[in-house]
Amino acid sequence: MLKAAAVMLLAGFVTPPASVANGSKPGMPARPDPEVMLIDVYKALGANRLREAQSKADALVEAFPNFRLGQLVRGDLLLLHTRPIKTFGGASRAPPDKLNSLREEAIVRLKSLRERPDPNLMPSAVVQMRPDQKNLVLVDAKLSRLYVYENDHGHLTLTNDYYVSQGRLGVNKVKEGDQKTPLGVYYITSRLPGAKLPDFYGPGALPINYPNEWDKVNGRSGYGIWLHGTPSNSYSRPPLSSDGCVVLTNPDLKELSASVEVGNTPVIISDDVKFVSKAKWEAERLSANQMLEAWRLDLASTDPKRIRKHYSRSFKAPRGQDLNGWLQKMHQSLAGAGKLDVTLQDVSLFRYPDQKEMMVAAFTQEATIGKSRHAVRKRQYWAKEGAQWKIVSETNL
Repeated sequence: MLKAAAVMLLAGFVTPPASVANGSKPGMPARPDPEVMLIDVYKALGANRLREAQSKADALVEAFPNFRLGQLVRGDLLLLHTRPIKTFGGASRAPPDKLNSLREEAIVRLKSLRERPDPNLMPSAVVQMRPDQKNLVLVDAKLSRLYVYENDHGHLTLTNDYYVSQGRLGVNKVKEGDQKTPLGVYYITSRLPGAKLPDFYGPGALPINYPNEWDKVNGRSGYGIWLHGTPSNSYSRPPLSSDGCVVLTNPDLKELSASVEVGNTPVIISDDVKFVSKAKWEAERLSANQMLEAWRLDLASTDPKRIRKHYSRSFKAPRGQDLNGWLQKMHQSLAGAGKLDVTLQDVSLFRYPDQKEMMVAAFTQEATIGKSRHAVRKRQYWAKEGAQWKIVSETNL
């Protein structure tokens, strides 16, 4: 009977990966982790060791008393001592929607640990980071997971990953109040201490710059998209439960906050993070830099025809300018320039996550005309049109 009951309790869950059964995630420093402890419970239960599973569940709720999923699993185990359980949460009197939410949380937590990124692969969204960008935040909405990568002279290493909640109605935010999480490349703009916020946000919040330039030219609205924590009376929230923010547990938010820099840490929110080989990643970076270099050379020529060929006919500027208006302003600034030297410094390149073939480039453009030197920080959005990359939006930051 016990084996059958265990199967019932595990029904619908992915098999816990053996690689995380030692109390830590692969490649991660050992620390108390409710996901790992939860997996240990299920591994013991799956092996028909009910007493061991109960002991581990007791330890889990003792360490994390407000972890509702852990409390639910422990309640099921206590009930298993007396009778079989036909459904997840059989010991709970919680409403069906609450049980479904906890079930979804269990599924995505365990699934994401099984599908952790291969350390030999690179996230395809990250083409090139600036040397001073020490870390990158990458959110995989499909797995309800947030990854932190460390940038060491262009080499990316996964240093941490966290379970997260997102918008009630999923991703691809379009307008204010749609309860969706945006997809795109963003930056952390500030830190909001928990002491200045309602308890709902936990120990604090990290706002991001939604809507960014690309969001604005596409008419996307809304505001107040944050990475934040949870109320003090709960450990975590279901996968789909926010109004559009990315929500972490309070311990995870504190750890994440210590590793990011305001205005400098990229936050890429993707519907489905893809990974590629290091060879393909290097080739993509080379190709993207060649794309920018061709634009730089033609800009330095000050030839209007050479410059125009890099821009899409559907070009949009953040202030509503069309391509002709944008280029006219550019040509006016270059008129009579004569010899122009242009260099691009501190280049970052990211694949835009909600577009199949789109890239965002940011760099400092230094232009020297005679003894005059002018520097401006730019951000360009490039899209693939046929076999050619074209600039579809550009702004001076």
